Amino acid sequence: MRDKMITAEEAAAMIKDGSTVMVGGFMSNGTPEILMDALVARNAKDLTVICNDGGTGPAFDENGNETKAATGNGKLIQNHCVKKLIATHIGLNKQVAEQMNSGQLEVELVPQGSMAEKIRAGGAGLGGVLTPTGVGTDVAEGKETLNINGKDYLLEMPLHADFAVLRGNIVDKKGNVYYHNTTKNFQTVMATAADTVIVAAEKIVEVGELDPNYVMTPYIFVDYIVGGEK
Repeated sequence: MRDKMITAEEAAAMIKDGSTVMVGGFMSNGTPEILMDALVARNAKDLTVICNDGGTGPAFDENGNETKAATGNGKLIQNHCVKKLIATHIGLNKQVAEQMNSGQLEVELVPQGSMAEKIRAGGAGLGGVLTPTGVGTDVAEGKETLNINGKDYLLEMPLHADFAVLRGNIVDKKGNVYYHNTTKNFQTVMATAADTVIVAAEKIVEVGELDPNYVMTPYIFVDYIVGGEK
């Protein structure tokens, strides 16, 4: 069995500037914070990040002192690691809007259900998905519309990434992953739609300790495991 264990620093070094990265999580719930920190420490640049949202931004007092740290993708945004953000909403992090309006950050908004299906299509090798969501709105701009049985559908193209960085609650040393409750969110589809999958684990167990009934991402999708996630 190949040893998949690496450090957060080694994981961040793999993710070169300009890479496309899927980041698990929903409002930072399930986001691998240890890998966000490692990418910031490496001073990563020009990343295209595919995720549910822009994380949460920092808060400051009247004197400009930080009173609350950014979380999730908000850490990458705050430190200008991201060139393009593909997400379903950005309202929890005002720095996303600030950087977008100043031309520092390109933002592509995708309806949440469409995002999940686009990622699933990327993992399954599909040519795209048809959805009525967004027909007749700004979402349809530049996209092909097909009429099927009298109803219009948008053709949404697949999403694929160079890397997926995910967070698992329990991971065995082979790479089988269990996600607790809502931390599962986008993680399972993202694990299928990237060339290299890195999972930050809260708890690492020996092979055989994780009940097969609880495996949500099988080891065949996981390339590397990083321990130490809080």
